[in-house]
Amino acid sequence: MALSGPRGETVLTQPVSTIRVGRGYLAALGFAQFGLFVALLSPVFVSMQLKAQQLAPDSPETLVGQVLPIGALGALIANPLIGALSDRTRTRWGRRRPYLVGGVVLLTVALGLVAAAPDQLTLTLAWLLAQIAANAVLATLIASFADNVPEVQRGRASSIIALAQNVAILAGLYLAVYLVGNLPVLFVLPGVLAVVLVLVYAVVARDELPAYELKKFTVVNLVSSFWTNPIKNPDFGLAWWSRFLITLGTFMFTTYRLLYMERHLGIEDVAEATAAVAFGVLLYTIALLVSAAVSGWLSDRTGRRKVFVAGSTLVFAVGLVMLAHAETVTGFYVAEVVMGFAFGIYAAVDTALIVDVLPNADRPGKDLGVINIANALPQSLAPALALALLGIGSATNDNYVVMLWGAGIVTVIGALVIIPIRRVR
Repeated sequence: MALSGPRGETVLTQPVSTIRVGRGYLAALGFAQFGLFVALLSPVFVSMQLKAQQLAPDSPETLVGQVLPIGALGALIANPLIGALSDRTRTRWGRRRPYLVGGVVLLTVALGLVAAAPDQLTLTLAWLLAQIAANAVLATLIASFADNVPEVQRGRASSIIALAQNVAILAGLYLAVYLVGNLPVLFVLPGVLAVVLVLVYAVVARDELPAYELKKFTVVNLVSSFWTNPIKNPDFGLAWWSRFLITLGTFMFTTYRLLYMERHLGIEDVAEATAAVAFGVLLYTIALLVSAAVSGWLSDRTGRRKVFVAGSTLVFAVGLVMLAHAETVTGFYVAEVVMGFAFGIYAAVDTALIVDVLPNADRPGKDLGVINIANALPQSLAPALALALLGIGSATNDNYVVMLWGAGIVTVIGALVIIPIRRVR
């Protein structure tokens, strides 16, 4: 389709989908997201902390704080780059499928290397490879979501993504409960599940090649895949900063969740601490399921996004402060319920808000890749920032009160950044 640009030049574009997706597509999308995040986030939230205690029993926080940021840097590069490359790719299998399938297979191989790593260097390199592969899948999965789902269904589809992601975290935690003594299976089994479920999505999802002409591939075009001008696209810039800050605040806690249970609440037995974390996340997920199931639908019906995203983020910050002052496992459980309810609303609506403010809705891979920098970069910074706060006034790096207050303040700022956005209500 040829359109006239703002200065009269010819702009080739591809219309955004107006075809409603069916239940089969939504189910495949949810299961693919579930499989990917079981494989990707189980190590972040539990498995890597168990591996760290195996390799560095005297200082597992330090190892976690050094390994995870390196992997997140790989995600930082891979996500926008693969998103932009998938926009340009033209194959008989489509433009997204090659990265979905290739990425998830490579992820499973990398997780096997993580499980077998005998030292910190090997662990770091294997985790870097795992993050690159996983974010190749994530970039193209979310771009495929934008390709397929029309605006009137984005809230509902965004809810499904949020539900799948958080149920995946819960599944990973319960795998850890049952496989705490078998790290190789704990790392590799989620990868095998991801391969199966992502393959199903790759078959079900439409992956039509667009009609617009490609720019010549140059270094400048490659570098531009990491950048969308926030001055020309202020709403997109604000959405980016909000996602960055909220993700930073979230990962400051979740990266050390198991160690929080052991060091702050004093549960010394690893199996008991892992089980307590898993039950807390079960409560978190139940609360999330309730709020996410309703909020995405309600956002579509009312046409409002900002009040859901900003309001839920403020409530999540309250939950972080509650954790800072929890003295019992029961207090931990209550805080998890509050955060789960809040994050269910946030996750159900935020993806829809972001897709609504994309600068180039017909070429979502690049801009969603830039947005996903806001997912990946905080994962690199959060362990180190949290570790610095944990060390304030503590020679053993266990000042969880200061760290959690810091995470809460970061999250509040992320909520406030949503307010000036104009293109959505």
